[in-house]
Amino acid sequence: MKHSEINFKVTLDDQSIPEQIQWTATDNPNEGIEETKSIFVGVWDHYHKGTLALPLWTKDMDVLEMKRFYIEVIGSVANTLVDATGDEKMAGLIDNLCRTLTKNLQEEIKAAEKQQ
Repeated sequence: MKHSEINFKVTLDDQSIPEQIQWTATDNPNEGIEETKSIFVGVWDHYHKGTLALPLWTKDMDVLEMKRFYIEVIGSVANTLVDATGDEKMAGLIDNLCRTLTKNLQEEIKAAEKQQ
């Protein structure tokens, strides 16, 4: 049986705020340590019938990038939902939400660019 591992290393400052997030994975085609500014891991607890969410981001993560990251996380949920359940209707609703959020974010980015 094949095994795969994903490891995260989080460097914290004196107030326990992430300064750096690194990850490695046995199936990573880059085969090295990758650095990122944000991760979101969700784990289903079948015993308690609930989700344990682990969102982490570095203190230098740009707010607009963070919003885009979460839109993309939500969008990937829609894709995974179709693969896992075949529920096209629910996935479509999630996808529509992502389109709305993306439109709003694009407007926010344009407004921020005008202020510069």
